[in-house]
Amino acid sequence: MTERPDADGAELPPRTHLALAGQALRLGWAASPAACLAGLGVMALSGLTPAASAWASKLLVDGLTGARTAHAGGLVMIAGLTLALGGIGTVLGYLASLATAAQQRAIALRVESELYGAVNRLPGLARFEDPDFQDRLRLAEQSAAAAPSSVSGFLLAIVRVMVVTTGFLGVVATVWWPMAVLLLIVGAASVWAQFALAREQAGVTEATMAMHRRRFSYQSLLTNLAAVKEIRLYGLGGLFHDRMVAGLRETSGRELRMEQRAALTQSGYALVGTALAAAGAMAVVYRAATGSLSAGDVVLFVAAVVGVQGAFGGTVSQLASAAREVRLFRHYRAVVGAEPDLADGSRVPPPLSDAIEFHDVWFRYHPSGDWVLRGVDLRIPVGQALGVVGANGAGKSTVIKLLCRFYDPERGRITWDGTDLREFRVADLRRRMGATFQDYMTYELTAGENVGVGDVDRLTELPAVVRAATLAEADEFVRALPRGYDTLVSRLFFEGAIREQGVTLSGGQGQRLALARSLMRTGADLLILDEPSSGLDALAEHRIHHTVREHRQGRTSLLVSHRLSGLRDADLIVVLDGGRVAERGTHDELMAAGGGYATMFTTQAAGYQDERVPVPSPLFPGAVPVRRARRDGRPLDLAPPASMMVVEAEAVGLPRTSGDG
Repeated sequence: MTERPDADGAELPPRTHLALAGQALRLGWAASPAACLAGLGVMALSGLTPAASAWASKLLVDGLTGARTAHAGGLVMIAGLTLALGGIGTVLGYLASLATAAQQRAIALRVESELYGAVNRLPGLARFEDPDFQDRLRLAEQSAAAAPSSVSGFLLAIVRVMVVTTGFLGVVATVWWPMAVLLLIVGAASVWAQFALAREQAGVTEATMAMHRRRFSYQSLLTNLAAVKEIRLYGLGGLFHDRMVAGLRETSGRELRMEQRAALTQSGYALVGTALAAAGAMAVVYRAATGSLSAGDVVLFVAAVVGVQGAFGGTVSQLASAAREVRLFRHYRAVVGAEPDLADGSRVPPPLSDAIEFHDVWFRYHPSGDWVLRGVDLRIPVGQALGVVGANGAGKSTVIKLLCRFYDPERGRITWDGTDLREFRVADLRRRMGATFQDYMTYELTAGENVGVGDVDRLTELPAVVRAATLAEADEFVRALPRGYDTLVSRLFFEGAIREQGVTLSGGQGQRLALARSLMRTGADLLILDEPSSGLDALAEHRIHHTVREHRQGRTSLLVSHRLSGLRDADLIVVLDGGRVAERGTHDELMAAGGGYATMFTTQAAGYQDERVPVPSPLFPGAVPVRRARRDGRPLDLAPPASMMVVEAEAVGLPRTSGDG
């Protein structure tokens, strides 16, 4: 049979199967040597009891039927021994199950630690955005504990079946030797068939993994708190439900066809084995009826046939499971042994003393994809703030990802005081940065921990946590939570012995915690703020901009925002367009240039201009009137910057300019 190519297009030769089985076995041994030895000893002992019990039964029957001369006391002892052996076998079975369970738990603990430790060591983002890697990770999760357990269980079963079969085949051979040969032939054929089925079953599992993952995504959407609002509002439940069921139907159909083939194959071999056993039993009974064998021999033969078939059947079943899991186990080995998606450097970055620079940086997310950045040159001098603006898809977030070294440029380089970022150790480089990302996280931890994880070494330092929360305008609402900073920020879990349910924060509150998290790193050389106030109301945004502006005085900062009022005091602003730097300069310089930045800024400003705004406003102390720009007595929705009057209201960050009208 030609073996199905794996996900990488390569076939697995038998030696690879054996190598994977050896690796799985070594992993099982390393997880718990004591459990392995205990299971091995118990299995060996349990393999002796069936043959011994069958032989005792033969002696008992022969003694009762007169085939052998026996005293009543001796027969009583034999009867007691027969029952005792049965009881011992039962106890040994329980002990074997206990040893197996102990080993399985030890294996599960070890492989889960290894698997997610390997995932955690991947320094970049490329693997997490790769569908093939996601499928391989799911297969690794599935096979990680199963393969070592299956292989270990199969090995223990082999020990037991060798002991059982050796004893029983010896008994069968003494009664009628051709039957022993036939049983071995049936067993070998069954083993071969199970290997073929195992390959096919593993292939089906691999082929359907992507479909399973898509189905699980629909399941998650139907129960996800963040998604359920839109699903209810737009009536999407039926759509996702139907797609989930369609995915389940497709995967179930393929798996069911596989199970049907397996059932037919196994049934065929079972029927052949039964026919051989029946023929042998009839021959033995005939010989007993003609006086060649005793009744005890018949009992012994039947017990031996049943015992050998049972031992082979159980082992063959375990073989099928082990072979399937071993084939899938390579995905676990591939994830655990995966090369880092970014090469780590060896140097520790010093405190920034000059500048961070992009030198002709080109980047795309896939070799066949479009360029996201096309020859970008940037310079962020130490102690200064660089603002980055541009339309959606212009490359702003990509600049941040490259700066944090989640990816490396395909061409060009990024330097830290003249040294390529790739020369630094990734973890040490990132310790010199604090960031609030546009797609920020609210972790299912306490409110204090949501802030403290910004500097894990100070996670439990409440004064530092409170200071960062205060800077981010989060302290007041956090203190108002049921347990203050110890309140669980999740309604999916209970907190403490009293099973107190946590809370759900608003989007603005979650964003303030994320901002506070980035401010925990007081010693960071670079502060990255990517849309840090997109979810805040106008008053909160004004206060936070003012506080953060003071906090980053003298600090090196990268600011990204679609709200251009938050960037106008940056030392330098660059405009990205199509992956290139289209404009650069201060706010005043870019406004005077009348290019894309000026157009975006005045468009936003026009939305705030209203001649009805009173002055002074009690909400915005110190504000001056904001009037709609006019030309020739007519209101203007948008006019070139030179002829447009925009009077600044500091609370909303509008520019103060002069003009007619």
